[in-house]
Amino acid sequence: MTTIIRKLAHLTTLLCIFITFISFKPFAKEPQLFGSMDFSLANATTDYATKNHKKGTSIESYVTIGMKGSYDITEQRHIIYKLSVSLSNPSVEGDKDPIKAHNTYLGIEDTLGTVLVGRNNTVFKNSEGSADVFNGTNADINNLVAGQSRTADSIWYFSPRFADRFEFSSTYLMTDNHTSNDSQNNEKSKRHSNNGQTQYAITTTYGDKNFRKQPYYFAASYNRGISNVNAYRSVAQIQFGELTLGTLFQHTKSTLEEEQNMRGNSLFYNLMYCYKRVNFKAEYATDTSGLGYYFSNATKSIKSQDGISNPRSQFSNIKMKQFTVGADHMLLATTQIYGHYVRYQGHYLNDNVPVSLKTDNIFTLGMEHVF
Repeated sequence: MTTIIRKLAHLTTLLCIFITFISFKPFAKEPQLFGSMDFSLANATTDYATKNHKKGTSIESYVTIGMKGSYDITEQRHIIYKLSVSLSNPSVEGDKDPIKAHNTYLGIEDTLGTVLVGRNNTVFKNSEGSADVFNGTNADINNLVAGQSRTADSIWYFSPRFADRFEFSSTYLMTDNHTSNDSQNNEKSKRHSNNGQTQYAITTTYGDKNFRKQPYYFAASYNRGISNVNAYRSVAQIQFGELTLGTLFQHTKSTLEEEQNMRGNSLFYNLMYCYKRVNFKAEYATDTSGLGYYFSNATKSIKSQDGISNPRSQFSNIKMKQFTVGADHMLLATTQIYGHYVRYQGHYLNDNVPVSLKTDNIFTLGMEHVF
């Protein structure tokens, strides 16, 4: 009798779970598969800015794929999730590990805002809006500015949209997740990370970065410690019919001991004009911090007098310039072809000795498909 009662109890429990699942299933939305594929042919003087780290003529490629969805708790409260990976240069022969983690998080949203936990772009990076008119290419603004980070083990908050114009957002990195426990490399980790320091980013925006609700977008953002930099930036974009003008200013300072002198300003001016589904673009930018990808790549092979370390503490008077022109055309709602030319120039002092970087010319023709 006891065995029968126990089996009935188990059966009742399973039945309750099944009924609960069936009751809540109508509130669950079907997961959505999404992704993008970007393949281009590039010819570059150097390998400092190309996505595949190749000079000469080569194929650049970038693929993302993922799944996202939501689950309604109530009419105004929802669980949201996103899981995605990127395939960095999957067409490069011999790449042993092309798959990398991309934006992946779990969160909850309601009338008070949205909270996410996991891996995502920081709100400092997102503050660029649409002002990075060559985003994701070898003319991306991250070649001159630092802080364009995607972080893990972090918490995000996005406020509701006030007066249909204002928004506030923040990113907080969990300190213990970003602290090294390797006692043998303790001194090294202190130099190359923000151990024990609070790392966060905050952003305030006004307007609509997609220009659907307002023909303007403004943002102010601050980054503390994330990616080993303290930085603040302002962004402005205004649309006049088919013409869009944009600018981005950023001041950046490294938090690393060996880069205490690495600080400066970055400034971007760009315009975009749409004519019969073709977007014509132009951008001019300068940088004096040397903390972007381009300058770091261009100087990584330089050795100090001891022949071991990179003498970034000896760098000064850094001046970088970037000029880009290009266009893209939408073949379909999900597919575009694009082309651009970008030129990088720069010079600096290495222990008070003048050094000029080789002028880098990159020509790119590509196609992007999103789904």
